[in-house]
Amino acid sequence: MSTTTRKTSAATGAGPALTAMSDPAAEAAVHAAAKTLQLPTIRDQAIPMAEAAAKQRLTHKAFLAEILTAECDERDARRRLRRVNEAKFPRTKRLANFDTARLPDLPAATLAHLAGGSWIDAGQPLVLLGDSGTGKTHLLIALGTAAAEQGRRVRYVTTAALVNELVEAADDKQLSRVVARYARLDLLCLDEVGYVGLDPRGAELLFQIITAREERASIACASNAPFSEWGNTFTDPRLAAAVVDRLTFNAHIIQTGTTSYRLTSSTATRKENTPA
Repeated sequence: MSTTTRKTSAATGAGPALTAMSDPAAEAAVHAAAKTLQLPTIRDQAIPMAEAAAKQRLTHKAFLAEILTAECDERDARRRLRRVNEAKFPRTKRLANFDTARLPDLPAATLAHLAGGSWIDAGQPLVLLGDSGTGKTHLLIALGTAAAEQGRRVRYVTTAALVNELVEAADDKQLSRVVARYARLDLLCLDEVGYVGLDPRGAELLFQIITAREERASIACASNAPFSEWGNTFTDPRLAAAVVDRLTFNAHIIQTGTTSYRLTSSTATRKENTPA
């Protein structure tokens, strides 16, 4: 039956008119339609799922529900993976692999709340403070990964790399475009704040990013320096105070302590390998 005849039947209220097809023709039509509609899971799984549905004696409605659900699930999985890849995390870190016993002052309820991401929707900052090796970056990446898998736009970057990008953009007269791109993120994960000093120009450019996101979109940052020492990074005491003010207003502040997990682990390994 032609397409015109099908439309006419539907318009007259007679219901959709179906065309009898051989199995090979039906399979070819499914593949062609799925390709046109950009439904890769249906294209790959429709035939084996149809055979399984026939064996299980599913109704046509049940089979349709199964194949559409499979497409939606796979599309959601691809979206989560794409968001994680777009975040540019330097390595894989997850909350499930974080030893919460290392931070007895971090309640499980607080960590669960942060993993849920409602603080991101509210535009609240997160600050992780502690010495090197205490788990700041692990938490930063893990929480960023959780946010990305929930469908949020996330980007991880070190402070030095971000400042270099901003300086290059300013030199190329592309600063407004780069600032706008960072402003559109749901979560900016800014690592290594305070590790290196910034010249006045770099500090001011970084301040533009922070200001563009103030009380609207979240920044999660990690630093090995207490707030009182941030003046060493931003050189201008007034600018340092303004940065601290914006990153601590309505913020979640987590102290990761002074005991290096990497150092403790290395020391324990050496003792185990030392002959008695």
